[in-house]
Amino acid sequence: MNSKIKVVDLFAGVGGLSYGFANDDNFEIIAANEILSDMAKAYSLNHPNVKMYNKDIKDFSIRDLKTDFNIKKGDIDIVIGGPPCQAYSTVGKRIIGDPKGKLFQEYYRILKEINPKVFLFENVKGLLSMKKGELLQTIISLFESLGYKVVFKVLNSANYGVPQVRERVIIIGTKLKNKFNYPKISHSNEDDNLPNFVTLSEAISDLPFINSNEESFEYFTCANNDFQKLMRKNAPKKLMDHNSPKNNKNLVKIMELLPDGGTPKDLPNELRPKSGFGNTYCRLWWNKPCTTITRNLGTPSSSRCIHPKAPRPLTTREGARIQCFPDNYVFYGSRGSKNLQIGNAVPTFLSIALKNSIKKHFKQS
Repeated sequence: MNSKIKVVDLFAGVGGLSYGFANDDNFEIIAANEILSDMAKAYSLNHPNVKMYNKDIKDFSIRDLKTDFNIKKGDIDIVIGGPPCQAYSTVGKRIIGDPKGKLFQEYYRILKEINPKVFLFENVKGLLSMKKGELLQTIISLFESLGYKVVFKVLNSANYGVPQVRERVIIIGTKLKNKFNYPKISHSNEDDNLPNFVTLSEAISDLPFINSNEESFEYFTCANNDFQKLMRKNAPKKLMDHNSPKNNKNLVKIMELLPDGGTPKDLPNELRPKSGFGNTYCRLWWNKPCTTITRNLGTPSSSRCIHPKAPRPLTTREGARIQCFPDNYVFYGSRGSKNLQIGNAVPTFLSIALKNSIKKHFKQS
């Protein structure tokens, strides 16, 4: 590859899906689009050389690229992106009429305008079952109508060194001659020839041990393993975003009494929360990967997010570690906005694995 492979990043978020491409000199991210201003700001802080279009995807088109870069149809090699997935999620209400569930049509429109050689479309596993699978087939048929050979596969981030069980549908479309091959897994709890899944302990044990309504910006220990060493490479002297919300005394008491991996069923009857789902008010496991984190990673009443050893939910920096954002990665805005940026992201290690497979795909063409 003599010249750089040019990338456009749609629904860019804070840059999780583009992370692998941004950190490989074979690629150049020309432009990114993100509607939420805090996310767009955070993306730009971490990727200052990428032109960020902070506007509705409906208002973004090849005209922007033509005006700013003199880019014509066919000049971009790869389009990547994961349209917002609330309407597809098995956690959410799965409202089929939700306009956010139709943003794949905007992705399709831009593919048609730009005509990249390859595209990467990421979404939640719930996409597979929406309308009994008809929605996925509709999306694939749209992409195939543009001349792409389309494949899809569910990938578990834990299989790629992420300290989190997070399954996502990865759709790849290509106009290159050779077949695209998905990245081989690097970690498994079932294959003796591969390292085991990275645990939550391995991911965050060097971060300060704090309680509810506390903060600390000094590392607790030296880096204890390769994962922590990688996260701390080029880290600032003071740890960022490691502070916990103030929870009421009753909630703190509940969290104190939860055992490792515990649920409200492990509590005395008088302390059990009167509402919530089966995975709320639950403690994570210290020696297992984290379950899928969401934008509510700092809210104990949300999906399992209580620290395995402290009576509090995860901090923003712990969430960033779980998504494999290095400690020098900057998030922007309020705690809730930062947690949204993290919870909605693609883990960077999964991005790196997909980038490597796409790079090989280009090299073999």
